[in-house]
Amino acid sequence: MRIYNTTRGIIISHHDQFFLSEERDWNVFVNRSNLYKAVCNELQQLEANDQLTELITSALLAPIADQEVWASGVTYFRSREARIEESKDAKGGDFYTRVYDAERPELFFKSPAYRTVGPGSQVRIRKDSRWNVPEPELTLFVCSGGTIEGYTIGNDMSSRDIEGENPLYLPQAKSYNGAAALGPCLLVQENPIDPDAAISMEIVRDSAVVFSDQISINQMKRKHTELVSYLFRELDFPHGTFLMTGTGIIPHDDFTLHAGDIVKITIAEIGTLINTVAQ
Repeated sequence: MRIYNTTRGIIISHHDQFFLSEERDWNVFVNRSNLYKAVCNELQQLEANDQLTELITSALLAPIADQEVWASGVTYFRSREARIEESKDAKGGDFYTRVYDAERPELFFKSPAYRTVGPGSQVRIRKDSRWNVPEPELTLFVCSGGTIEGYTIGNDMSSRDIEGENPLYLPQAKSYNGAAALGPCLLVQENPIDPDAAISMEIVRDSAVVFSDQISINQMKRKHTELVSYLFRELDFPHGTFLMTGTGIIPHDDFTLHAGDIVKITIAEIGTLINTVAQ
């Protein structure tokens, strides 16, 4: 099932039917252990309403309220190679080889909810950066109890020149206004997402596709539960949290985003997250 956060309430899509939840608080609705079973039980008390589909296109919000967004780095081999390349002049490439092979993963704070944008909204590139890319990522929703309860699509906007200049600049390269996008919904299901599911990204500039690629999430080196276990070691999340799981899709080194570019990220089970780069 897919859960949509809209200006008119929480909409549940299940078996090609649409329902409006009686719960209005997104924090309360999503932050439950065994969320799939809980929502299935709720659906027994609701009536389907096909007119709700209009709200999914006209009133859609990011699937977040008071949650934080965290991120994982160097979880795909392609990400390892890209980080080494961008850091070679600063002689920082060895850090990324070591973290790729280490027991402890790279985890970092990405964005609070108020800096996170949703479907159809604008993402940003830093004014003091010359080399910027979107990073398409399967994103986990983890409830406050530490269990993975849903999945969405994340766009981890990144300033590669700032990141590559010095590993200590990572927060500036990764966390700024409009640097994170989530959506279009929260996929909630009884079993974990299919490991063969593909993530694809397309970047459109002046009506022409200037980049496209895809990768299966089974190319990740680390397990989702492994990343979550490290994140929850010394942190608590009273409303649950989102965790981006890293990217295996990175445009070639001479590519940078331009204002007006349209970024489309698709995971078939979840949908497509579309954002435009702000002018």
